[in-house]
Amino acid sequence: MRRPLSASLFLLLTSVPAAAQLPATGTELRLWTDAAPLATGTGPEDTPAITVYQPAPGTATGAAFVVLPGGGYRARAAHEGEPIARWLTSIGVTAFVVRYRVAPYRHPAPLSDALRAIRYVRAQAKAWGLDGRVGILGFSAGGHLASTAATQFSAGDPAAADPIDRVSSRPDLAILIYPVITFTEDAWVHKGSRTNLLGADATPEQMAAMSSERRVTAQTPPVFLIHTTGDTGVPPENSLLFVQAMRKAGVEVELHLFEGGRHGFGLGEKEGPIGTWPMLGGLWLHKHGFAAPTMLTVVK
Repeated sequence: MRRPLSASLFLLLTSVPAAAQLPATGTELRLWTDAAPLATGTGPEDTPAITVYQPAPGTATGAAFVVLPGGGYRARAAHEGEPIARWLTSIGVTAFVVRYRVAPYRHPAPLSDALRAIRYVRAQAKAWGLDGRVGILGFSAGGHLASTAATQFSAGDPAAADPIDRVSSRPDLAILIYPVITFTEDAWVHKGSRTNLLGADATPEQMAAMSSERRVTAQTPPVFLIHTTGDTGVPPENSLLFVQAMRKAGVEVELHLFEGGRHGFGLGEKEGPIGTWPMLGGLWLHKHGFAAPTMLTVVK
């Protein structure tokens, strides 16, 4: 049986500065050396972090992705974290799974964590042997967070005291898997995610500001989406609304809408044709120069 880390040991292990080379797979790195903005405590759930996953030696393309597991902004699903990172490394992409803050934390804490993860990886890229290209991938509510990062980024502040804050938080690509998108269309909204992120008393203006289909612009990066017609938890209209907004803005977008299916299938290994989405995603990543062509296989 594993014994829990004491608070002092947790702080000691996670306060170690980033190494001059990419840390080993499984290494956890705090996104802020000191307390994160808006933090109300000092435990793991108050301390945003990324966990490193390296491709096999000689296979890395230089590109990276940060991964946001879903969980309705109240948890982070394990099967949408490490397994996804290992799929990415199998096609040459260095991956970082984000421990972003969830309820009782509300907006803007999760977005702050996601944007910081992009900046952190980009700021360390040269030292880590990466080329500075950073994508973002999210599932369900993590997909909402990824879509928010892809539509509400900033260029960075050249005058910031923290060098990480000087670099852009714009992801180069985004992958959204059965994502929550809208907070305003009541027929399609995932109310649990909306309540956990904004509170039960959120105003119409707050809901509109966090509806990603309303925030797409020509500066939004290319996006790849997966959804199923049988998803009753987060209906596929969420992805369809986002695709329509991307088309209107003139930004490249690819959607695969599978017949039937369910919500929360992760890699989809036991879901029939849905399990081909990692291959499709790998092909899309290769088209955009992120993945190596000789490594494109369906993960089983």
